[in-house]
Amino acid sequence: MSNTHKTDNISRRQFLQRIAAGAAATGALAFAGCTTKRNSETGQAALGEVPTDQMTHRINPKTNEKVSILGYGCMRWPTLESGEIDQEMVNRLVDYAIEHGVNYFDTSPAYCKGMSERATGIALKRHPRNKFYVATKLSNFAQQTWSREASLAMYHRSFEELQVDHIDYMLLHSVGGGSDAMATFRARYIDNGMLDFLMAEREAGRIGNLGFSYHGDVAIFDHLLAQHDKYRWEFVQIQLNYFDWRHAKETNVRNTNAEYLYNELAKRNIPAVIMEPLLGGRLSNVHDHIATKLLQREPQRSVASWAFRFAGTFPGVLTVLSGMTYMEHLQDNLRTYSPLQPLNRDELDFLEETAQAMLRYPTIPCNDCKYCMPCPYGIDIPGVLLHFNKCINEGNMPASRQDANYRNARRAFLVGYDRAVPRLRQASHCIGCRKCIEHCPQNIDIPKQMQRIDQFAESLKRNTL
Repeated sequence: MSNTHKTDNISRRQFLQRIAAGAAATGALAFAGCTTKRNSETGQAALGEVPTDQMTHRINPKTNEKVSILGYGCMRWPTLESGEIDQEMVNRLVDYAIEHGVNYFDTSPAYCKGMSERATGIALKRHPRNKFYVATKLSNFAQQTWSREASLAMYHRSFEELQVDHIDYMLLHSVGGGSDAMATFRARYIDNGMLDFLMAEREAGRIGNLGFSYHGDVAIFDHLLAQHDKYRWEFVQIQLNYFDWRHAKETNVRNTNAEYLYNELAKRNIPAVIMEPLLGGRLSNVHDHIATKLLQREPQRSVASWAFRFAGTFPGVLTVLSGMTYMEHLQDNLRTYSPLQPLNRDELDFLEETAQAMLRYPTIPCNDCKYCMPCPYGIDIPGVLLHFNKCINEGNMPASRQDANYRNARRAFLVGYDRAVPRLRQASHCIGCRKCIEHCPQNIDIPKQMQRIDQFAESLKRNTL
């Protein structure tokens, strides 16, 4: 069966209607589509057998639960040509993960166009309930879902889709986003009484651990941690990788360095759940000369394994999420974490040097989450940004016609652009409506980047670079 992902060319209204599903809709801009980008997770595959009994586990300090350091992120389940999730393959991946010690599965009503929770629930239901911990989120991003009624419907629907009577890890999803992050947070969780409701559900045992995932305005992160005595956060999900550890702000001033986020959690003994350990795949698709250095240092490890070892090295990390679409993604990460070999001081310094080298080859910080989609004008925003990044990493980004590699790089960019993104969905069709900006967790000025990429492509077409 084919696992090719197809993005439907539908209107924003149709997109909203498709995922509304009664009162439980989370809104179009919240939905992350599944992906099948084979190279976005592991880079060069590591070698060797996959151990079945050596997975590293961390202890949840509240419950004493043993949680696998590798967590399964369910945002990128494989799909069929029809666009539906390939349930047979999902079942195989989940079976293999559990067999090899993975027991943490993270999903959301927003993932895979609203289909992830159901697919995850079907796969997990085939295993004893004590073999896994399931995490999901109250993903009430869109304003029409801020009401108490809509939020409650979403919450109860998660239990139905996942086929469980309790949720082990429940998150307030993506707090800190929007142009007025504090007002948005209050509307989504405070004014409608939903945070009080979730705390009561925790007391009743229907929620095991309550936390939040953070993007954007650090004032929200600080505010919620300042009220830790009131809310008693059992965990917090943050973006952490060896680039964002100290350089997040150097690519976007609104981002927050992971070093700060992690240390603030560690001060309060709040476990960290890690998302984006590969920075949307960019730490496995690094520039060729950087990949060469990583592979020379550890020939038997994949490029991606460096990033996963970094994320797992910190003792306050409970689990590291990876959206493993393919079996080779899963197997490579299992090798890395079975067992985990924490980085030593010399290796940490080496990755800091690697991060600094990456700053000299700046890419657009798109994580392919698709929260910006669908574009009302049909633009494949992630496709455009990822092609641009790919050309940077592969050295196909000429500065002028005087570059020695100009002709080959020009052809690679233009031909690859048309193959990756249909012309009617390319950057030239952006009108700058700016509806996408507030939904981007990385705070990318998307219209500005669309204009930049379009101008670059036109200069290549006209040979005027």
